[in-house]
Amino acid sequence: MEYARRFPGGARAADLLLCLAITAPLLLPDHDGFAPTGLPLGWMRIAAAPLLALAVLISRRRPVAAAAVPAALGLAASPELHTAVGFAVAQVTLAFLLGHRAADRPPALWLFAGVLGAGGLALLAAPDADFEDGGTLVANVLLVFVLPWLAGQGMRQRAELDRAGWQLAERLERERHLVVHQARLRERARIATDMHDSLGHDLALIAVRAGGLKVAADTSPQGREAAEELRRSAAAAARRLHEVIQVLREGDETAPLRPAGESVAVLVHNAKASGIPVTLDDLLSDGDALPPMTERAIFRVVQEALTNAAKHAEGAPITVTMSRDGRNAVVTVTNDAPAVGTTPPVPPQNANGHGLIGLDERVRQAGGTLHAHPTAKGFTVTAHLPLSAGAPATPPRAASTTREHAATTRRTARRRALHTIGLPTAGITVLLLFMALNDHGTDSSLLEKHKYNELRIGESQQVVEDRLPARQLRPEHRPARPNGADECRYYGTDPDSFTPAYQLCFTAGRLSHKDKVVLSRVG
Repeated sequence: MEYARRFPGGARAADLLLCLAITAPLLLPDHDGFAPTGLPLGWMRIAAAPLLALAVLISRRRPVAAAAVPAALGLAASPELHTAVGFAVAQVTLAFLLGHRAADRPPALWLFAGVLGAGGLALLAAPDADFEDGGTLVANVLLVFVLPWLAGQGMRQRAELDRAGWQLAERLERERHLVVHQARLRERARIATDMHDSLGHDLALIAVRAGGLKVAADTSPQGREAAEELRRSAAAAARRLHEVIQVLREGDETAPLRPAGESVAVLVHNAKASGIPVTLDDLLSDGDALPPMTERAIFRVVQEALTNAAKHAEGAPITVTMSRDGRNAVVTVTNDAPAVGTTPPVPPQNANGHGLIGLDERVRQAGGTLHAHPTAKGFTVTAHLPLSAGAPATPPRAASTTREHAATTRRTARRRALHTIGLPTAGITVLLLFMALNDHGTDSSLLEKHKYNELRIGESQQVVEDRLPARQLRPEHRPARPNGADECRYYGTDPDSFTPAYQLCFTAGRLSHKDKVVLSRVG
């Protein structure tokens, strides 16, 4: 399983730790107040250690068989599956792993029904079994088998849902990468279209000038021939360029994005004339001429930013700033948030639907970088573009993947689980340990009824002490001591309650009184 692969040392180390955890209770001392009704408990524990180790070994491939091992051991020692025999930890753990590792429910349900049936038959065959023992069997099957199995099933289903969610996210991520790739290709086609409009015009001028040179009166025959060759070459190059651009251009993109002769100033003027509150702060045009790729990229940045602001922040003021920063041109378009009570219109469906992706590709191909992000007051688009021609394209930024996000999410979840669950779990563990020690203390002060009946008044204190439990109850408020008694001791009669208790009193080194009394509280 995935948690075992993440465990330090892998699955083998996890299995070893699991084996130690489920066999450790076998080393605990016997409870004085519990006598197994099945096979001898000592021999059962000796045989249980290798059997439980085998169960852990097969639990990954045969989880039903693994869960059956501690169930059979528990039934052999106690038909009612008494938890005092030391197999409860193994039963709970392997039942949980059965639910977590096995998808099919019927085999597990058949196992639980078999345990219940086998225990019931054993109780029917026992001469001293009663209805209470049957209720104990049913309760123990529910507590140590069914409930842990249901918890394991729940964790398995949650893991499957998480896995399906991450698979869906990865598929969506692949589709998003495909859309981004297509948007970048489309923007490259637009760049080629812009180049066609510029280079096509230049080639046309070359062809016209070559034709004029051919018909000039002072041109020699060799010059006319060369001029004609130049005219034909320029015309052929223009045709080939047009054919290539027609292949790259989308069917609905019959015109370039930038009309001939239009600049950023004209673009801002037209936007202001249409009612968009936009201002231009141009500190860039006064210097040297910009490279064609940079100039066209600046136009596209302002054009796309104005379009997005008009769509998503209707009526909000827009500021366009163009300046120089060392070797780069910096273009910033900032818009405020839409006015209160203004509902932005639904963005129309355009050819690509991914304007910022195409814009980033345009800026990147020009050798620059683009940053678009929300601000406290609205939204900002900033582009840095080279002022020198021939700058290489900027490498695309690596986007975070779903797997990286999943790894980050898991690390965060583990930290939260450590803080949220770790401390309470440690506290509960300490509390359970204290309760277990307290129960063990109560059981070790339990005096069995037949031993109590065997005690005789007048027996020496040393003989009596040899048959008494190792510990005695220590009530805060002791009953009245019989007249003449030197010392009184108290021992439990019921493993589930400290009262009533047996009172044994000694006088002059001999047992003088024995009785059953009610204790108010035990310290």
